[in-house]
Amino acid sequence: MLTDRKIVVVTRKTRLQELKEKYCTLGQAKFYLEHLGESFSDYEEESTLYSNSVTKAVGFLKTVSRVQQLERSVLSTYLFSPDDVIVVIGQDGLVANTLKYLNGQPVIAVNPIPSLYDGQLLPFLGDELEEVLLQTLSHSINSKSIAMAEVNTNIGQTLLAVNDLFIGPKSHTSARYLLTVDNHQEEQSSSGVIISTGLGSTGWFRSIITGASGIVDEPVNHHLKNGFSWDSEFLYYSVREPFPSANTQCDKIFGKITNHSKFSMSSKMAENGVIFSDGIEQDSLEFNAGTIANISISSRVGNLIVGH
Repeated sequence: MLTDRKIVVVTRKTRLQELKEKYCTLGQAKFYLEHLGESFSDYEEESTLYSNSVTKAVGFLKTVSRVQQLERSVLSTYLFSPDDVIVVIGQDGLVANTLKYLNGQPVIAVNPIPSLYDGQLLPFLGDELEEVLLQTLSHSINSKSIAMAEVNTNIGQTLLAVNDLFIGPKSHTSARYLLTVDNHQEEQSSSGVIISTGLGSTGWFRSIITGASGIVDEPVNHHLKNGFSWDSEFLYYSVREPFPSANTQCDKIFGKITNHSKFSMSSKMAENGVIFSDGIEQDSLEFNAGTIANISISSRVGNLIVGH
C-alpha cells in the first residue's frame, strides 16, 4: 500500500440495473423497453461500459490503499473520515450529490463514458486516475473550492445544497409563506423559491434567468446569464411565478444572499410544503405551517480536484 488514507469509491446504479430491480429480471426489463420502442442494446452497452470502468478503477485503487465502495443511495448514512480520498465514478449529478456529505475531503471525479456524459464536473478519464490520485496524495495538483447553501429550521433540521435549494409545494400548487429579507417582510404566493450556489448557477438558476429574459420585449443581457464562481461567498434567490393579490406582495422576488444577509421563509401552508436540495426529493424536509427555514452560506466547503 502507498497510503494509509482510505479511498472511498462512489458509484450509482445504471439505468439497466434500476430497470432490472423494478421488473425483477433482465428479460422483463428488455420486454418493457422494446415494447416502448427503446433500444435494449443501448442500455446494455452503457451498463457494460460503466461496470468495466468501475472494476478497472477499483482494481487499481486496491493496490494503493484500503477501498470502500459506496452506492449513491447510502451516501446519507455513511460517516466519512476527515482524511478520506473520494473517487466518484458517474455523472455530474453524482459528484454534486457526494460533495454535500463531505467537508473538505478531496474529490476526484472520473467520467466513465465520455461519449455519453457531458462531464462538466468530471475532469478526468479512467486512464488518468493513477496519475491524478498520486498527485492528490502528494498535494501537487490543483483543486477548486465549492461553496454550499445551508438551510436550518426552527425545529432543528438541517439540509445542505451543492447546486440549489427548492422551498415550496410538493406538487403544482401555490405555496404560501412569509419571506424575510434583512429587515423587509412580505407574504408571498408562488410556485416556490429557488436558492442557487455558484456551482448551480449554470443549471436551474440559468434557466430562470433565460426564461425571465425571454418574456420581455427585447433581449436582456443579464450579468448573471453565465452564472457566477463556484467558490462565491454568496447565493442568489429567485421566486418562481410570484402572484400579487390583496394579501400577497412581489417586491422581493430576486436577490443576493451574503454572509451579512438575513434570509428566511415561514410556512403558511397546512400541508404539502417541502424543502429539498440538488433535485433529490427523496431526501427532503417538510415545510408546513409553523416551520421557519433560515438560509445561509454553509461553513462546509467542497473540494474538487481539477488538475493543472
